[in-house]
Amino acid sequence: MATPDRPGFALPLLLLAGFRTLVDDLHAELARQGHPELRPAHGFVLQAVGPDGTTASDLGQRLGVSKQAAGKTVDRLVALGYLERVDDPADARRKLVRTTATGRDGLHRSAAVFDELRDRWVATLGADRVAAIEDDLRRMVPADVFRLDVPGWFGG
Repeated sequence: MATPDRPGFALPLLLLAGFRTLVDDLHAELARQGHPELRPAHGFVLQAVGPDGTTASDLGQRLGVSKQAAGKTVDRLVALGYLERVDDPADARRKLVRTTATGRDGLHRSAAVFDELRDRWVATLGADRVAAIEDDLRRMVPADVFRLDVPGWFGG
């Protein structure tokens, strides 16, 4: 039950603050490791492109944004060297968006840094507490916990 010292609105704000803390720490470390231009939204895009690539239209659907918004982000990530556009071998009229070696490096480093960040939480809170937080969140969130449409969801 919500109380004056623990109002209902505090829970989502604390969860968001925890997320934000992890993501900010991730990006600070990625910058130190040679990826200073990566932004939080870029991670969703790189994940949504996937290992086989995708079209800008499909990417927009996966991210919950318009094809134009997806295209703009793709343009930026192509300019930064994280994505590339190539001919679709199945349909010469289409272009595929694929991650480059730089994009894959950013994703691999992100995964390793997230492991390190989790280890920091374990060092502060204890392994049992962190595992309990994770278990509790798994019980409370839908099964499709990893959704790539967060950029579109946040954008309205």
